[in-house]
Amino acid sequence: MTIVAAHRYASGSPAERDIPIDGDPRTPLPEHCFDWVGLCDPTPQEMELLRTQFELHPLAVEDALNPAQLPKVEPYGKQLFIVARTAASGEGDKIAYGQTALFLGHDFVISVRSGSSRGHAALRARLESDDQHLAEGPDYVVHAILDYIVDGYQPLMDKLEGLVQAMEERAIDSFPEPSTIRRLFRVRRQLRRFQRIIGPMEEVCERLATHALPAIDPSAHIWFRDVLDHVRRTMTRVNGLKETLASIFETAALLEQHRQGEITRRLAAWAAILAVPTAIAGIYGMNFQYMPELHWRYGYFAIWALIVLVCVSLYVAFRRARWL
Repeated sequence: MTIVAAHRYASGSPAERDIPIDGDPRTPLPEHCFDWVGLCDPTPQEMELLRTQFELHPLAVEDALNPAQLPKVEPYGKQLFIVARTAASGEGDKIAYGQTALFLGHDFVISVRSGSSRGHAALRARLESDDQHLAEGPDYVVHAILDYIVDGYQPLMDKLEGLVQAMEERAIDSFPEPSTIRRLFRVRRQLRRFQRIIGPMEEVCERLATHALPAIDPSAHIWFRDVLDHVRRTMTRVNGLKETLASIFETAALLEQHRQGEITRRLAAWAAILAVPTAIAGIYGMNFQYMPELHWRYGYFAIWALIVLVCVSLYVAFRRARWL
């Protein structure tokens, strides 16, 4: 089976390792005892065994097997079903998504992990070393798993912030290359998808922190408020990155307009300077027999002196105006 771990806890301490998952309906556990079953990419047959053994709702089991669910929380009688989405750095600038479905009862918690390489073994070991908090029950385990998932967003956000900051600095120094512009669009598309997929996590955590739900003790609301705060910080960072990307596009457009304006001014200045000899040469290139200064001995040198004087004057004027 794809069961990573199936342990029973009593008063916060492991009481039984590798509890059997055989599909037989279980009897209620004594007070302060609960089971924690962790699965990774289970098959429908394995989920059916869990469904009959823990009396899970068929619709919740169906959603747990669908790896494309959005985050949500649904009560089913005395049980609670929660879907959370994981996110981590993928290939290139892509974000790799996964899903963790949680079944919560008054004496059990089942975590179903799909498409995520970040397992819960380290989390389980850390919780087992803190029997005081683990003794609070399965709702505390759900809080710890959600907090673990949300904390997994931070390395991804750090990477994206570093990437966007480097793009911003390059955009200020010079107009972005076409490859950089394409990368900007890819990153912005990834952020929009991340916000669309992870955004509902805020609503899930808010419901867990403020609403009366099955198998959630009111005293546990404070723990879920902490997770809610972490989700909101993540969404704030996402919004900040989107604004930075938008400002990069605006800055690049302004820099390009400025560059084009400088080029236009320089071309106009040189065109004005070159227009002087062109006009004079055009006038004296006319084939008229009677023209002033046509037979003047120093006419050639005088015209060159006039051309040079006017062109130098225009050049100095344009330099002072910073057009050249």
